[in-house]
Amino acid sequence: MKTISSEEVLHVRPRVLQNLTTHAAGPQGKLPLTPTMLLNETSGNLFGLSQNAGMGWPAEHLLDPEFLILSTHGGLRAEDGTPVALGFHTGHWEVGLLVAEAAREFRRLRAIPFAGACTDPCDGRSQGTEGMLDSLPYRNDAAMVLRRLMRSLPTRRGVMGVATCDKGLPAMMMALASSREFPAVLVPGGVTLLAEQGEDAGKVQTIGARFAQQEISLEYAAEVGCRACATPGGGCQFLGTAASSQITAEALGLALPATALAPSGHAVWLDNAVRSARALLRLHQLEIGTDRVLTDAALHNAMVLHAAFGGSTNMLLHIPAIAHAAGLRRPQVEDWAHVNRQVPRLVDALPNGPRGFATVQVFLAGGVPEVMLILREAGLLNCDVLTASGETLGTNLDWWADSEMRREMKAQLLARDGIDATDVIMTPAQARSRGLTPTVCFPVGNLAPQGSVIKSTAIDPSLIDDANVYRHSGPARVFVTETAAVRAIKRGDLRAGDVVVLVCGGPLGAGMQEIYQVTSALKTLHYCKNISVITDARFSGVSTGACIGHVSPEALAGGPLGKVRDGDTIEIIINRAKLQGSINLVGEGSERFSAGDGEIRLAKRASRDDLAPHPNLPDDTRIWAALIEASGGVWGGCVYDADAIVQKLRPDYKKPGVN
Repeated sequence: MKTISSEEVLHVRPRVLQNLTTHAAGPQGKLPLTPTMLLNETSGNLFGLSQNAGMGWPAEHLLDPEFLILSTHGGLRAEDGTPVALGFHTGHWEVGLLVAEAAREFRRLRAIPFAGACTDPCDGRSQGTEGMLDSLPYRNDAAMVLRRLMRSLPTRRGVMGVATCDKGLPAMMMALASSREFPAVLVPGGVTLLAEQGEDAGKVQTIGARFAQQEISLEYAAEVGCRACATPGGGCQFLGTAASSQITAEALGLALPATALAPSGHAVWLDNAVRSARALLRLHQLEIGTDRVLTDAALHNAMVLHAAFGGSTNMLLHIPAIAHAAGLRRPQVEDWAHVNRQVPRLVDALPNGPRGFATVQVFLAGGVPEVMLILREAGLLNCDVLTASGETLGTNLDWWADSEMRREMKAQLLARDGIDATDVIMTPAQARSRGLTPTVCFPVGNLAPQGSVIKSTAIDPSLIDDANVYRHSGPARVFVTETAAVRAIKRGDLRAGDVVVLVCGGPLGAGMQEIYQVTSALKTLHYCKNISVITDARFSGVSTGACIGHVSPEALAGGPLGKVRDGDTIEIIINRAKLQGSINLVGEGSERFSAGDGEIRLAKRASRDDLAPHPNLPDDTRIWAALIEASGGVWGGCVYDADAIVQKLRPDYKKPGVN
């Protein structure tokens, strides 16, 4: 980089000072005011008309209905698509195109579009860095900002959200959920394509660990790393949190049918924005507010779709948060367990397998509505709920069943990739015959008295016994930082049969960091197949293997996981058929004992002396951790419950309307 002198910083070129002016003619025309408006409207609403005229909107159309488009757009693209300034990730790089398409359609239909943005970070970019300390807390902050932006346009008739990825999209849904009597529509940002040759964006994040173990060359790492994000826009190619969030938006009825997982930049993706603008206007015309779309039944449908797709465990944090924002009951662990026992996994997608199709291939196989058709046939969906189309889910599915779009997408999948759609999205009988199992299980035990979670469907099938049970008993290898765990993995310090116990990763320790660095390395390195992970942190949606997270209470809150010592024997049992599991301390050194005795011994132990929050944990995240703890904690969705927080601060506080 060239050295910059003070002269280059301070010197002002003479030509930029030429033709400075202090007055301008202003917009032509007149505001469409009436005596009634001048007498009754607020000064803010009247000045808003002046602002709109000043920004160039034709004066004769200033009283057209106003609609707000909020997005997570990041970066700055030139007209030809080349970067002027990069975004944080591909997921928000192209969403400005969706905003523009929707805005043009609003204008064509005699409505006034407003646009604002709150950009979002990338969990892939922040893996293993201090940026991860802000990842989950960002979601709540962004939802607050988006809600404030919504309320800052008091003349809005409805809101459209455009978002793609792990934290920005859940934040957007939380914001839209608060719309209540106002209509809202969500436009998913879609997905990026697979590289013609190379690796997907999940596997490529392990090039460092594989190179350290001499499994790949420097040249190979450089080549696949360059090609992994094969197109400039959209979320990752695997069924991680971004894709799971898009599926959730459609399942809730916030997004139009067949809009989740569309290939970014394509005509069908742009058309989603156009039709979504029409949908928002139609909801306004029909007086269908968001509170008529987001209901307990819609929430249940979203949980059903999560199970059927085998979605990210991060949705256990996000769906309750959306429910809370909508004023609905937050689903509890028992609700998730009940749904996952009822609903079969029907989708073969990365990273769950068995074949692992990319998200764009899931889209072409029929995506969300195709899965819904099968679930409707099985009687697992409430099809009377209203949706963003203004119609019921049942009506939407009737349209999809006979649509040309459905036939054409499946035909293209077969013609382009040689993939039959029924190999991607299956009936329950087909899924069972191919070894697909239900999605998540919630182990308990003396190390997780308040629960934990594992994506049981993603455990390596070769580790499952004939009774469909995963059993692992091995010595604990305890790490109090992710950095130390990754260092041990790269050095080859772990052994087959070890149980990695990673503590201080929960809200109090590291903002409930995502530890994909650890789980991805264990999956891809040949010697790590028989190693399991237990942590109070969380996982990336693309994580697989015997990885148990969300362990509660967390170590820094006095949880028993913070009392585990190196060499302790830990037993893990995951019954994938019954979706039951346990994680227990069952031995010290050469001595073995029952889980009950292990509980007694843990109660007598002190927490480890080396437990500590991340040394650079931001104050912003510390405040977030305290607020969510007062609001129901991890299993409550990591939300801010205003009444609960105020009650903690003021014990004499009474919720308004409660005697």
